[in-house]
Amino acid sequence: MGHPRGGQRSHHEEVINMANYEYRGAILIIPENDSEYRGYFEAAGEHKLVVKKCGACGLLRGEPGPGCPWCPSLEWEWVEVSGKGTIYSYQIVAHTVVPALKDLAPFAIVLVELDEQSGQPTSEDGLRIVTNLLDADLKPEKEENVAIGARVEVIFDDEPDGISIPHFKLSGEPPKGEIWQHTI
Repeated sequence: MGHPRGGQRSHHEEVINMANYEYRGAILIIPENDSEYRGYFEAAGEHKLVVKKCGACGLLRGEPGPGCPWCPSLEWEWVEVSGKGTIYSYQIVAHTVVPALKDLAPFAIVLVELDEQSGQPTSEDGLRIVTNLLDADLKPEKEENVAIGARVEVIFDDEPDGISIPHFKLSGEPPKGEIWQHTI
C-alpha cells in the first residue's frame, strides 16, 4: 500500500485498521485507535449507553474530548448509565443538506439531560447529550409530541453492517416538572 511520503510503509509504522459502517447511505469510519468514540459504539453494540467518567473528580460527561470540563484531568473511563432522562432543549430540523437525512425531515434533535447527574456540579449543569428523538419504530418522533421536560429513554438502531446507533424515544413516564413546547 502506498504511503503519503511516496514510498511503502516501513516495518515499524503502525497500521491503523478502520471499521467502516454504512448508515442511511453515509459511511461512518471508526479507526481502531479511536479513543473518543470506539468504546461508545462497542457498548452500543451490546445495547448499553456509556459516558466518560473523570478519573480525578468522578464527574460524568457526554461530550467527546480527552479533558474533563470540570477539572484539568485527562484520565477517564467509560461507565454505563441508565439511558433515562429529560429533554432539556430541542431543535426541529425542517430542511437538511445532509443527503442521508433528507427523507427524515422534519425531525427533532434533542439535548437530553440524563438522570445520573442532573444539577451537578452546579444547579445549572448536568450530564447532557445530543441525540435524535425517534419513535418505537425508529422513525422521527412527530413534532407535536416533542417538548422540553418530556421524559425519554435510549433505544438502539441495529444496522445491517453491525453497528448499533443509540437514539432516544419518549418513555411515557410522567414529567418531573413542567413541560414546554413550541406551538406549531
